[in-house]
Amino acid sequence: MTPTSSPANATGGPALPGSSLDAGRRRRELERLAEGADGVDGVIDVLVVGLGATGAGAALDAATRGLSVVAIDAHDLAFGTSRWSSKLIHGGLRYLASGQLDVAHESAVERGILMERTAPHLVRPQPFVLPLTPLVSRGQAALARAGFVAGDLLRVSARTSRGTLPRPRALSAVETRHLAPALRPTGLRGGLLSWDGRLSDDARLVTAIARTAAAHGARVLTRTRALELHRDGALVRDETTGQELRIRARAVVNATGVWAGGLVDDVRLRPSRGTHLVLRSEDLGRLSAGLHIPIPGETNRFVLVLPQGDGRVYVGLTDEPVDGAVPDVPDVPETDIGFLLDVLGSALDVTLQRDDVVGAFAGLRPLLDTRDAAGRTADISRKHAVLTSPDGVVTVVGGKLTTYRRMAQDAVDAAVAARGLTAGPCRTASVPLVGAAAPRTLAGLDVPPRLVHRYGSEAPAVHALGLEDPSLARPVVPGHPVTGAELLWAVRHEGALDASDLLDRRTRIGLVPEDRTTAEEAARDVLARTA
Repeated sequence: MTPTSSPANATGGPALPGSSLDAGRRRRELERLAEGADGVDGVIDVLVVGLGATGAGAALDAATRGLSVVAIDAHDLAFGTSRWSSKLIHGGLRYLASGQLDVAHESAVERGILMERTAPHLVRPQPFVLPLTPLVSRGQAALARAGFVAGDLLRVSARTSRGTLPRPRALSAVETRHLAPALRPTGLRGGLLSWDGRLSDDARLVTAIARTAAAHGARVLTRTRALELHRDGALVRDETTGQELRIRARAVVNATGVWAGGLVDDVRLRPSRGTHLVLRSEDLGRLSAGLHIPIPGETNRFVLVLPQGDGRVYVGLTDEPVDGAVPDVPDVPETDIGFLLDVLGSALDVTLQRDDVVGAFAGLRPLLDTRDAAGRTADISRKHAVLTSPDGVVTVVGGKLTTYRRMAQDAVDAAVAARGLTAGPCRTASVPLVGAAAPRTLAGLDVPPRLVHRYGSEAPAVHALGLEDPSLARPVVPGHPVTGAELLWAVRHEGALDASDLLDRRTRIGLVPEDRTTAEEAARDVLARTA
């Protein structure tokens, strides 16, 4: 099924009516809730707490089933784990290798849905090269080759077309170096080429899901903190004013990820930290593909080198258990940085020092603590779980970004069943996200391809802002492509309320602290323009 969203309208508005989020809409909807004007007799059907990918997905799922929905977050869209991923939509190969066949198949199915139906503008094919260096034995190479063939069978079982994800194949040493000239030529026997899905940006995916939910009638409210959760709603606080109010709901879904246990008792998690480095593209030369660099001493773990097309390259990731209180923004230990640089050094012909790392970020995976998973968090299943508390609150944990839609579906199914709600079937496997359109339509848009990859059919409206005001057409940071027009669009239509929303989530300028400092003035100017 091909998305059919049309390009943004002639007035420069969004492609999907009702999808705009801004400070005014947020204020009005909070006022309606405080007055008890939403739902039937002031009671809504579903309250979703948490606006990462899964929470936003649950809001969209419930709204498209005909339920009245309020979705809240104490901070912003994609504030937590959903913005710290590898920006990949995985087909489940790693889980196939570890015997998790159900998780692998589910991942492949969800990858195909995103690439071919719901978000082809945000998820595109990404080639990867696994270099056969002297540290990769011939037995390991044969195992990896078999894995890629199995991964292609997963693609077939998920009914994803060959045109979307090409066949894996072996590469000669010359072909391998052509795709990744930074690889060390000494002892290089060739490489293995495979394909997976790549997001233009994980936070943009969450923003698109939340806006699509809003277009279907969901109330999407950032800066709204849940203080208490109950089976019949929540006490919440507007973090911009301090006002407290009660939201009455027939069902409550807790989708707060690693913070889920703070709102519902008996939810036990074992957070795992995944760290990424940010490098400048020129330090690695021209990369036409991503890289899978085997971790010495491991049979099925790799460090990923991920060119972003914006002058940056991400390198990740670690998988380390985290104990203690869960921070809002995880720190990046120097040990993680050193580990990733060491693995890079095992395969690259360039020497990267600590000073070459211009940024770093870490996310915490909300892995379910099954109490029988001893040892490393890398060994814990990524299968998600939906738990219903004795009080009737539905909590969804585990899983991964790729499977957010299925996680949301299962959570809403549980809420509907537990509370006896009258709802239609899940529709989200065929509901295009804001900006989605047929590939032919997207290819025909007369705007820079980079904007199409981030905004889809809304790209002409974003581009038009820069044509109307040339000051908005300039990049806000030298050497980085984000323009003032994109910041203005984020405030007018994507719910950005402050400079952090603009620089750290609607765009990813903030991943490099030096760039963030440079862009702060432009962010303040845009916010003043829209005040």
